[in-house]
Amino acid sequence: MIDVKDLTENPEKYRASQRARGADEALVDSIISADVRRRASLTEYETLRAGQNAFGKKVAAAKGEEKQALLAEVKDLAQKVKASQASADEAQAEMDELMRIVPNLVIDGIPAGGEDDYAVVKTVGTPRDFAAEGFEPRDHLEIGELLGAIDMERGAKVSGSRFYFLRGVGARLELALLQMAMDQAIQNGFVPMITPTLVRPETMQGTGFDVKHDAEIYRLAEDDLYLTGTSEVALAGYHSDEILDLAGGPVRYAGWSSCYRREAGSHGKDTRGIIRVHQFNKVEMFVYCSPENAEAEHARLLAWEEEMLAKVELPYRVIDTAAGDLGMSAARKFDCEAWVPTQGRYRELTSTSNCTGFQARRLNIRERVLDGDGSPRGTRAVATLNGTLATTRWIVAILEHHQNADGSVTVPAALRPYLGGLEVLPVL
Repeated sequence: MIDVKDLTENPEKYRASQRARGADEALVDSIISADVRRRASLTEYETLRAGQNAFGKKVAAAKGEEKQALLAEVKDLAQKVKASQASADEAQAEMDELMRIVPNLVIDGIPAGGEDDYAVVKTVGTPRDFAAEGFEPRDHLEIGELLGAIDMERGAKVSGSRFYFLRGVGARLELALLQMAMDQAIQNGFVPMITPTLVRPETMQGTGFDVKHDAEIYRLAEDDLYLTGTSEVALAGYHSDEILDLAGGPVRYAGWSSCYRREAGSHGKDTRGIIRVHQFNKVEMFVYCSPENAEAEHARLLAWEEEMLAKVELPYRVIDTAAGDLGMSAARKFDCEAWVPTQGRYRELTSTSNCTGFQARRLNIRERVLDGDGSPRGTRAVATLNGTLATTRWIVAILEHHQNADGSVTVPAALRPYLGGLEVLPVL
C-alpha cells in the first residue's frame, strides 16, 4: 500500500511512476478524489455524532413535554448519524479498493518500459565455448536423464504436465544447493525458517498479490487458503500487526519452502524440462529494515546472490528490471540471469526486490520513531525486501554449464562438501 498522504501532497511523482510502469495515471487522481470524499464524509459523521452526544445531555436534563419534543428530534438526528456513517463507510470502502490496486512507487532512476527495457548492470564470467572443446552441449533434461536425476515422464503420469521427479543425484544436488544457500544465509545473520506454504487471503493480499484476479495462484476454495509461490508471503505475514524493534539493525530471515505457481500465462513456453514448473523448492531471503536503510540493504541482498552464483561457477549478468516488468509490491528489482548454453541466452535464476513500505503498510508492520532525546514520537511503516539464494531452476544452468562430453557433470568445488565429496555426477 502506498502512502496516501505522500500521494496527495506529491501527486506528480506518482503519476510519473505510473507512466514508467505503463500503468493508468488517472488512478492517482481517482485516489485523490476518493480521499477528499472520505475525509468529507468522516468530518460530517464526526460533527453529527458530536451533536448527537451533546443533544443527548440536553434531553437528559429536560422534563415533561419539552423532553418528548426533544426525543423526536433525537430520533431524526440518529437517522442522520446513521446515514452519515453509511456514507463514510462507503467512501472508505471505495478508498480501500483503489488502494488495493495501485502499485508501489518506483524508485527514481530505474528503466521505464516493459519486459525488454531492462538495463544491464554488469556481466560476470564467460560462457563456455563448446565448439572449441569439440562437442555439442546437451540440454539439462537430456543430461538429467543420463544421470538418472530428472524424471519428467513419471512426474506427468502422477501429477500432470510441468511436474517432475528429482531422483538420485538430482535430489542430492538440489538438497546440496539449498543447504549451501541456507548456510551462507546463516553466516550473514539470517534466521533460518521453514515456512507454511498455505496462507490466509489477507496474508496473500497484504504481501501484494491480487487474490481475486491473479491466475498464477493456487487456491483451496473449501478452506479459503492459498498456496504460496514464494516463502516471501509467509515471512511478510510473520510480523503483521506488530511493532518491530530495529534499533539493532535489520531483521533478516531465510525461508526454505516448496513453492507453487500455476504458470497460467505460459502455455507453450519452456515446456521441456524443469525451467518453468508448477512446484519447486527455494531458499528466500526476507528483510525488515528502517526505510532509510532499504537501498543499502538491497545492495547487500544482491551481493549475497552474486556470492552464491560465484560458488556454483556460473557466468551471469545482473539486470535492473524495467518499471513495467515489476510486480505490484516492488519499487526496484535486480535479476541475476545465468547463461544457459543450449538456449544461447541468459535466463533468470534469482531476483531481489526492494518493496519499501508497501507491504508493511498493507500488513500493518511498524517501528517506533524516536525524537533526538530518545523519547517516542509515534510509529511508521518499516521497509521490506526479498531476494532468492537458490531454487530448483539453478539445476538447469549447473547441469548445462558443467557438463562433460560423455554426459557426466563436474560438481562445482563449493558444492562438493554438500555431496559427500563427489566431484563428478556420473552417467548411469
